[in-house]
Amino acid sequence: MSHLNYNHLYYFWMVCKQGSITKAADALCLTPQTVTGQIKSFEERMKGKLTKRNGRSVEPTELGQLIYQYADRMFGLSYEMMDIVNYSQQSNLLFDVGVADSLSKRLVSKILGTTLPEDQSIHLRCFESTHDMLLEQLSQHKLDMILSDCPVDSGQSPGLFSKKLGESTMSLFSITPMRAQSLTQILHDYKILIPGSRTAMGRKVHQWFESKGVQPNILGEFDDAALMNAFARYHPNTIFLAPNFYSHEWDSHIPLHKIDQIEELKEEYYVIFAERMIQHPAVKNVCQAHFNNLFD
Repeated sequence: MSHLNYNHLYYFWMVCKQGSITKAADALCLTPQTVTGQIKSFEERMKGKLTKRNGRSVEPTELGQLIYQYADRMFGLSYEMMDIVNYSQQSNLLFDVGVADSLSKRLVSKILGTTLPEDQSIHLRCFESTHDMLLEQLSQHKLDMILSDCPVDSGQSPGLFSKKLGESTMSLFSITPMRAQSLTQILHDYKILIPGSRTAMGRKVHQWFESKGVQPNILGEFDDAALMNAFARYHPNTIFLAPNFYSHEWDSHIPLHKIDQIEELKEEYYVIFAERMIQHPAVKNVCQAHFNNLFD
C-alpha cells in the first residue's frame, strides 16, 4: 500500500468520534458535503466500506472499526505530544478547566488554587457547563480537566479517568427561623429550592423524596448553585438544600439557619482528566492534594 492520506484518516476518525457527518463537519469547520467526499475517497483507498448508518448516527463497519482503533491511538498520541510540547515550552502554562455549574464557586476556586505553581506561571481558563457537555469537550481535547459532582464511566468514555476529591453531607437551610417540627412536616409546610434534576445531586434528591414517601412543595430547581444561593436571599420564607460547608460560605450579614442534616444525601466531588494529561503539572497537583478539611 502506497502513501496514506492522513487528512482522510483524520476526517474518518472525527466522524467516528462525533457519531455523525454533520457534527464532524462542525468540529472540522468544513461542510458536510466536503467531509462526505473525503470519506468516500478514503473508502476507495481502503478498498472497502468504512461507515454505516445506525438510525440518525454513523458508526464504523467491521473494517472501519479496525482502522478507527489504530487512528484513535495515533491521534491520541499526537494530542498528547502537542500537550507535552506546549506545557514544557510556554512561560505561562495554558490550562483549560471545565467546571460543572452545580458546584459551589468558592469550593471550585479553592480546588483550582492548588493548580497554581509557586511562581504563578500559569494561564488558567475556566468554562462552566453541564457534566455531559464538559465530558464531550474533554473527549474532543478542548479541555484539560473537569471538576464535577459525578465520576466518569470509563466504559462509556474510554481514555478518561476520574478521582474522587471528597464529599459533603447535604443539609436543609433557611434564612427565616423555623419552629421545632418534624422534617416531614417542614417539607410539607414550606416551599423548597433544590438542585436541578439534570445534576447528579438533583437526581439523588428526587430518589430520596420517593424513598421517604414525601411530595415536597418545590418552588424551584437550579442547575447552578450560585443562582440558587442568590434566589434564596430574596425569598426568605423558603428552605433550600445545600452541602454542609455551605454555612461557611454564606454572607455573615444575612442570618442562616440549619434545619436538619440529611445523612443519606452526600454530594461528591471529582476531578476528571484524559489519560494523556496525567503528567500535566496542574492536573498532578490536584490529584496529589488532600481536600479533607475543605469538605468538613
